[in-house]
Amino acid sequence: MELIDNLSIGFAAAFTLQNLIYAFVGCLLGTLIGVLPGIGPVPTIAMLLPVTYALPPVAALIMLAGIYYGSQYGGSTTAILVNLPGESSSVVTVIDGHQMAKRGRAGAALATAGIGSFFAGSVATLVLAAFAPPLTELAFKFGPAEYFSLMVLGLIGAVVLASGSLLKAICMIILGLLLGLVGTDVNSGVARYSFDIPELTDGISFIAIAMGVFGYGEIISNLSKPEEDRQVYTAEVHGLWPTREDFKNIVPAILRGTTLGCSLGILPGGGSLLSAFASYTLEKKLKLKQGEIPFGQGNIRGVAGPESANNAGAQTSFIPLLTLGIPGNPVMALMVGAMTIHNIQPGPQVMTSNPELFWGLIASMWIGNAMLVILNLPLIGIWIKFLSIPYRWLFPAIVLFCAIGVYSTNNNTFDIWMVAVFGVIGYAFIKLGCEPAPLLLGLILGPMMEENLRRALLLSRGDWSVFVTRPISAGLLVACALMLVIVLMPAVRSKREEAFVEEG
Repeated sequence: MELIDNLSIGFAAAFTLQNLIYAFVGCLLGTLIGVLPGIGPVPTIAMLLPVTYALPPVAALIMLAGIYYGSQYGGSTTAILVNLPGESSSVVTVIDGHQMAKRGRAGAALATAGIGSFFAGSVATLVLAAFAPPLTELAFKFGPAEYFSLMVLGLIGAVVLASGSLLKAICMIILGLLLGLVGTDVNSGVARYSFDIPELTDGISFIAIAMGVFGYGEIISNLSKPEEDRQVYTAEVHGLWPTREDFKNIVPAILRGTTLGCSLGILPGGGSLLSAFASYTLEKKLKLKQGEIPFGQGNIRGVAGPESANNAGAQTSFIPLLTLGIPGNPVMALMVGAMTIHNIQPGPQVMTSNPELFWGLIASMWIGNAMLVILNLPLIGIWIKFLSIPYRWLFPAIVLFCAIGVYSTNNNTFDIWMVAVFGVIGYAFIKLGCEPAPLLLGLILGPMMEENLRRALLLSRGDWSVFVTRPISAGLLVACALMLVIVLMPAVRSKREEAFVEEG
């Protein structure tokens, strides 16, 4: 009964004309920055923070939240159509989504992403409304040791992601972890592995690597082929909507992705990215039905699961922010900035001292999700028009958008050169048959793992047993060990190799 009363306060706050307009503006901007590769919600929200001075607090936060979860929708569009993750959490969608586009099923892939995103976003908002107070108690139990163990589990799960040899997957993760070490040491503040290049003291930009490896790498690969083979898609797109058989496959995948996203989004550092990777790992573990397309070749579950998980993760990541005042990711850190601009102290007191803000923001997410579906599903036909653009016109446009996106993040020409370098490296990965997705996960989780490892050892005064004496951390490490044992078992390895031979 209390929940219904709270939600009625929220809908009363969200259903004003002003707040509806700002929710729409946020969703539209989010979709656009998701579609444009390399821009992403962090620089957009950072640029718009000064604008929120003039807005009422509820309207400002509703608009910024709309940009965040709107970008999750938009990011899947470029991932599917041009093999570019518009947003970091769309990295996994690239694997099967783009293959679907090549098979002429871009419409079904985009519709699946939209349906999965809407369902997961709606459920995650309900979870946020109903379970925010008790779920924060679980987050309280996670210390540095638990976060480190959780991230190790995420990296071992990423090994399963890569099609092909385990050795290549492990090498890609290690390379990602090593690239994550470049920058300034968290504890001492000393620059390391920067080779006296000032631009490297902040670390290598994730966007530069993602755009280079996925975008420019694919372009170089396409340009190396004869003109008749240089085709990003099949000429005919058939079926702008999933078939009945597709729905049988995507409904369970959406449910699984939503559950995973809701669970991992609560944990600071989890959010949409880890949720998407975990969902894809789970889908790939499940046995293929008879006649189902293998993963990596355009399996629709490889779009439905991760797209549901990243939206659910994006919305439940508001739980630690609104109830503990802990920003779980860079976007949430900017939301804290927006709250402090309006003299609102984020944390447990927001729920009691400013219920219109707390519940208005939650109610606006339902409205925003509905707006995004209304915005995105009719646009599928327009996005499909991209397929008729000749590749000689398309690839310079992709190169230009990537360059603009990367430059706008830090206003730094060095990042454009980095994209070019990683484009060549991405082309080498294609030639060597290496999956770049585990590299990106290693790059993102590496600095967070190091920070939590060092923090845990500082708190335990250098005692490594802290990772096995704390029950949650020990449980996560046991799960890591079990996954390694299962994957390395000769019977499992031979079956895994057989599966990938069939895929190839």
